[in-house]
Amino acid sequence: MEMGSASDQTPEAPESIDQKFGVSRLEALQVSPEEEAQLRRIFDWNILPPLAFMYLCNALDKGNVGNAKTDGWDKDIHLTGDQYYLLVMVFYVPFCLFGTPISMFVKRFSASRVLPLMMIGFGAMSMLAGAATKFSEIFAIRFFLGIFESPMLPGVVFYLSTFYKRDELASRVGLFYAAASISGAFSGLIAYGVFHIRNSRYHSWQFLFWIEGGGSVCFAVFAWFWLPKSPSTWKKLTERQKAIANARMLTDSSVVVNEKLNIRDAFRPFADPMYWMWAVISLSFGVPLASVNNFLPQIVASLGYSTVRTNLLTVAPNIAGTVALLLLTFSSDHFRERSIHICIALAVGLTGFIILGSINPLEHRGVAYFACFLLTSGAFAPSVLVSAWYSNNTPQESRRAVVAAVMVAIANSAGLISTNVFRSQDEPKYVPALATSAAFGGLCLLLVASTGIYMRVENRRRNRIQNVDITAADVETEALADGPKSLSFRYMY
Repeated sequence: MEMGSASDQTPEAPESIDQKFGVSRLEALQVSPEEEAQLRRIFDWNILPPLAFMYLCNALDKGNVGNAKTDGWDKDIHLTGDQYYLLVMVFYVPFCLFGTPISMFVKRFSASRVLPLMMIGFGAMSMLAGAATKFSEIFAIRFFLGIFESPMLPGVVFYLSTFYKRDELASRVGLFYAAASISGAFSGLIAYGVFHIRNSRYHSWQFLFWIEGGGSVCFAVFAWFWLPKSPSTWKKLTERQKAIANARMLTDSSVVVNEKLNIRDAFRPFADPMYWMWAVISLSFGVPLASVNNFLPQIVASLGYSTVRTNLLTVAPNIAGTVALLLLTFSSDHFRERSIHICIALAVGLTGFIILGSINPLEHRGVAYFACFLLTSGAFAPSVLVSAWYSNNTPQESRRAVVAAVMVAIANSAGLISTNVFRSQDEPKYVPALATSAAFGGLCLLLVASTGIYMRVENRRRNRIQNVDITAADVETEALADGPKSLSFRYMY
């Protein structure tokens, strides 16, 4: 499959290819490195912490059924057969269907308004889950939970791309996403504490749903008033800081800042085969990611420990996965490189699935538990790095918002695969599920490696045509209205 139309073009004038030799917007403003660093710190300290906590709440409310199940929730509401797995699966149907349309509202009205409203919704659903007593009620709650949570990741990826340059995005999305990966540790600790609550009227798992859901609703109100709509409307910034923020985006992020939403144009990237390749990549890394997110407590439970100890043992692997995520994303931004870093994470996760599927966890508890660390260390980073990858190569804001929404929806649709291969009859080893996750991880590794190689070859080809030696960092994004069709365009690989 050919990925990109540039190879069909004939050589032509370099179209402002020598921007690195001219005066950039930041240079014209005479912006010092200290001023730019100060602006980044304002963004980092005022935007990232609330977003990270929002995503932590998102992950807790989505995944608390796994912890509740270890306390007998499924038995208390009389689930039978594969009903638990159906409840995990039904979440992904609206999650995939509604992410794109709601993300358009994010572009139109700002994530600072849409996402807190969605947060109130999914927090309320978690609280209702604590009162539900039968399968049909939980089924409806999980469906609406999927709707409310669907725009969180694509909305935040797009939102952050309007504040941070391309070589700053992955690390910031990584810090935000770390809240989701560390949620496995928090959920285990919270469950460990909550399950010690003894009440004659209510089950311990009910308090888990109520505490986590109530926390989401309360924080959503704070986020509504705290988060800025955009740098240009943020009262905390001076006029000069607003001008610097605008120049930063035009230099290394967007063609136009605060671009008006054009729905027809927003879907235009999907005429380029490269985006279909990213779609398959998103689907393939989504399977091992969903397996780890949804079933790590059950995988750890296969080691044969008590309910309380099982939840406690999920903490360390999730912390290790979060550390690996941050190391890879910060390294990726430092080197302005995506594909090799993604391949490293995929290879680590693949190794973990192969080990778990090859041994008896009861006979080799230490090895099996070590494999859980490999799973988390390899599963979390690809989601962030791939999101940064296609966002970095999509300089138009409306297109970037839609691309992020579609790709995240495709990645989350992999949850339908994961939840259907984790079956009750395969407990406790889940060998078919582990094999399926490994297969998709291996496929993703091959696709990412081949795409990274293609981008490097294509960039060299364009340099050769124009008799220059430049990278994506050397061309201001303001000059790339035509995207890859412009010979000035260089892939950030």
